[in-house]
Amino acid sequence: MNEDETKNLPTTSPPSLEGLSWLDRSLRIFTDVRRGEGLTGVIMLASVFFILTAYYLFKPAREGLLATAGVEAISKIELKAYTSFGQGLLFLGIIPAYSSLVTGLNRRRLITTVILFFAANAALFWLLQPGLLIERVPYLGIAFYLWVGIFNVLVIAQFWSFAADLYSEERGKRIIPMIAIGASAGAVTGSWLTDQLVEILGTYTLLLLGAGFLGVSVVLARAADSRGPVGAGAEGAPSSRGLGRMGKSGAMKLVFSNKFLIATAFMILVLNWVNTNGENSLFGAVQEFVSKEIAEKGITSGPAKEAFVADQTTHFYGNFQFWVNFVGLVMQSFLASRLLKYGGFGVILLMLPFVSLTSYTLAAVLPVLGIIKVMKIAENATDYSVNNTAKQVLWLPTAREVKYKAKAAIDTLFVRFGDGLAAVTVFVLVNQMRLSVRSIFILNVGLALAWIVLGFVVVKQHRLLSGTAARQGGDGTDKVEEKAS
Repeated sequence: MNEDETKNLPTTSPPSLEGLSWLDRSLRIFTDVRRGEGLTGVIMLASVFFILTAYYLFKPAREGLLATAGVEAISKIELKAYTSFGQGLLFLGIIPAYSSLVTGLNRRRLITTVILFFAANAALFWLLQPGLLIERVPYLGIAFYLWVGIFNVLVIAQFWSFAADLYSEERGKRIIPMIAIGASAGAVTGSWLTDQLVEILGTYTLLLLGAGFLGVSVVLARAADSRGPVGAGAEGAPSSRGLGRMGKSGAMKLVFSNKFLIATAFMILVLNWVNTNGENSLFGAVQEFVSKEIAEKGITSGPAKEAFVADQTTHFYGNFQFWVNFVGLVMQSFLASRLLKYGGFGVILLMLPFVSLTSYTLAAVLPVLGIIKVMKIAENATDYSVNNTAKQVLWLPTAREVKYKAKAAIDTLFVRFGDGLAAVTVFVLVNQMRLSVRSIFILNVGLALAWIVLGFVVVKQHRLLSGTAARQGGDGTDKVEEKAS
């Protein structure tokens, strides 16, 4: 019996521990691993580990290169905000192209093509560093910032679509929290490597290292795809079926055809509006600090000043991301699966907006760099662990087309639209009204309350969706595809 045929069979009693391999038994410290599930789970864990390690080599470098982008007419916080908005505009063209790939390629080829494309891009940015082949490429920092944003929401979202497609809802609720430990560990490793290596190798060399890690992740993802959830092989798992069998409905048409998807889309939009407001505020505070350091050290040379800003910004964010991801790793390893098992989906989905509400209330009272940093560590660590698990479990009862098309649209367009609203926030509050950063934190308190309301709507719709899947003996979003076709 293959994975599709067993997808909706209920589990009526706890499984026996007899017949478990030593690996299966060892992994039960993290979640409820059953016979044969351990090896594929570990391969998936390792694949996402290398993806996130690469991303956290790119992400601090992104901040460093953006800080030296050569745009003097606007402030650093405005530059970061407006560049994030530009990512949203790019996705208007990227999502239709990606949907065409999803329809035309089988799953294994899709994963390989997309990840290797981004690995090649990273190597290209290394070649374009100042003084290597070309003296200086105008606005390279802005181009790299846009590219990292696309990598973040497209490659990482694709991996989690793959995981949700590989596992049934019942199995996914048990195994995905364990796989997500690899994401948290990769984030910690990438941040630590950046913090340790940036002053030795420089910002650009980190990009080559990240490209190599992406290559390793492809090999592992293909191995997991070949094995299937319990090692049944490609013939016994849905992994072998081509994605080209899906309908040709557009991603946005799918999103707006169902209450669950609409509520999810707007919840993700508000989440990223809140989070990006915080990120922009932190970036602005860091640049003020670095500017004071430059003045104190008396650095006046253009190239020396540029290198100092890039490396100090990269160093700060490497250290910051290390602590975010270390805390996130602990939460993912020992808290996420237990909250899901004993508290349910609603608890893990609503945890982040309540953390954000508390954090921004504190930051509005004391808007200084130290408080902002601690606040963002708490928010981001929760986002990258417990909330990341919630966002992946969210898609388990949905149909394959929804997993690859609608999820990609929400994880890209609506994420970046949230960034766009954050850019509007900076333009109105900072540029036009000349208000302090405290005004952004006060706005975030109100947005967090709206986020909580949307979260309750998503929890209700998800419960109905799971119930429909159980009654129909299939994916609860079959009707979504019918309406959109």
